[in-house]
Amino acid sequence: MLMYHVHVHVKPERVEAFRQATIENASASVKEPGIARFDVGQREDDPTQFVLVECYRDAEAPARHKETAHYQAWAAKVADMMAEPRSRATWVSVFPADGDW
Repeated sequence: MLMYHVHVHVKPERVEAFRQATIENASASVKEPGIARFDVGQREDDPTQFVLVECYRDAEAPARHKETAHYQAWAAKVADMMAEPRSRATWVSVFPADGDW
């Protein structure tokens, strides 16, 4: 199981548009067979900060996700909403064990 934490800093005037576009993408993403979980969080004390927590069932799933129409539409839509390039950290699941999702 791979977990990606994607940190996004959004321009203040674009927060609501980013939020809506990201919810649309997440709603479609959780239907992909390779995605076990896809969470979107917004920082409580700074609403311009978001984190996407993406949990993939196998190593090929992230690449398959990026090929989907909903991901490509999201990436194009939000590109100019970001205050800076997004960053990502990759984690390997320790618990629950693979297959327990």
